[in-house]
Amino acid sequence: MSNTLDHAYAVILAGGGGTRLWPKSRKKTPKQFLKLTGKKTMMQVATERIVKLLPWERVIVVTNKMYKNEVAEQLPEVPEQNIICEPDKKDTALAMLTGALYAKSIDPEAVVVNSASDHVVTDEKEFVRVMKAAIKEAAENPVLVTVGITPTFPATGFGYIKVGDDLKKVGSGLSLFKVNSFTEKPKESTARAFISTGKYFWNANMYVWKAETLLESFAEHMPTMHDVVKPLLSAKGKAFHDALPKIYEESEAISIDYAISEKATNLVLIPGDFGWDDIGEWKVVYDLGKKDLAGNVIIGDTDQVHTLAIGSNNNLVHVNGRLVALVGINDMIVVDTDEIVMIAPKNRSQDVKKLVERLKEENKKEYL
Repeated sequence: MSNTLDHAYAVILAGGGGTRLWPKSRKKTPKQFLKLTGKKTMMQVATERIVKLLPWERVIVVTNKMYKNEVAEQLPEVPEQNIICEPDKKDTALAMLTGALYAKSIDPEAVVVNSASDHVVTDEKEFVRVMKAAIKEAAENPVLVTVGITPTFPATGFGYIKVGDDLKKVGSGLSLFKVNSFTEKPKESTARAFISTGKYFWNANMYVWKAETLLESFAEHMPTMHDVVKPLLSAKGKAFHDALPKIYEESEAISIDYAISEKATNLVLIPGDFGWDDIGEWKVVYDLGKKDLAGNVIIGDTDQVHTLAIGSNNNLVHVNGRLVALVGINDMIVVDTDEIVMIAPKNRSQDVKKLVERLKEENKKEYL
């Protein structure tokens, strides 16, 4: 195991948005840079979890160029040259391939653990166990490994992965499955039917692969993108970063699932039962938060959280340095920022995205 871990690298994807967490998550400060679950930002928590597997110098962060300084400030332990700045948003396929090729430029035997910068894991010990097994499998066999999350309810906001045969046991008794198919965000009745079979897992975009195996998959399934990134195969250090603008200009925008996962015949799955969640809306922030005696969750960017609540229960309040007072308010979300106050029923937190869409329609970019 130690030999395979010696070649393990992490690619942290930190270039996304998070419109359902508006108005805190905005273009200038997307959700990965926010403190939503404690005193550290989502990205800091996600990266500190990864370094339980590998050292800081093998952490690679792929982010948008506008967030480079934010990443460097929040993760000073990550070498500056390991911060890859995307010139443009081209979805996860190019981001993951670029991260893998950067790891390969350092170590030809690199095995890459892909991790989002804004996911929650409550059982880090189990997370480490599963990832060690996935790293070993990817290092020793020409497979692409996805870690599927065992569903706990019929979620309609996640994709689902259907598995086939139980191929073997890996690690300390974990099952390895052949992947059969993907389904994007089904309706609730379909999700319920999926879960009842015991053959479906949530797709968390949590992939582990040898960089060389991923490159071979792009050669087979995305030959155009494979050709576009060829200059990166011989580039190292500054030359690697300097080559990115032209490559991003010439590449298409496509997700890793559409580009590779749904086509690959060597995709396998290891179940991950480590308390995973994607904080995609304010209700999830409430569910994960520390509640007071009235069931209220009070959070903010600083330790100074001022609230006054009378006859108000089961609310989420995100404060911004000034007093927020509630009277007779129940099951609501209240988010206070410098420029915006957003109030919504907790059970409609997914509809916050509609506010963002309306602002886009009205071209009110200063609020996005």
